[in-house]
Amino acid sequence: MKLEELYTPQILGLAAAIPNIGRLDAPHGSASLHARLCGSKVTVDVCLKDGFVDDFAIDLSACALAQAACAILGQGLKGETLQGVRGARKALWAMLKQGAPPPEGKWATLAPLAPVRHVPQRHESVLLPFDAAIAAIGEDRS
Repeated sequence: MKLEELYTPQILGLAAAIPNIGRLDAPHGSASLHARLCGSKVTVDVCLKDGFVDDFAIDLSACALAQAACAILGQGLKGETLQGVRGARKALWAMLKQGAPPPEGKWATLAPLAPVRHVPQRHESVLLPFDAAIAAIGEDRS
């Protein structure tokens, strides 16, 4: 699969629909990560309440695939736990690395990223937002 074939209307639509872009004034946790190959950088800020994401913001300078992953993360992050985000990341990893089907339930929204499995050099950029969210939630200072 050619890299340009990944940029479907659905991926580009997601890339243009990232919720909560910006930074939080006083996050409980924050993490910035960088993808070496494409240069994407994603920062996720979170505020937690009783172990659940109560508010979040995503700041990014990223390729369209990382942007699409940010949009999918943003659609499901509020109300999620560290364990839930880890589970979504694990399902995304299995879909990319092992050819697993997209997950069912809340994170079925990961399905548009399935074709990225054919372009291993883009796996890191698609996983990046989930890794940043996990690191931010794990840093909880509340």
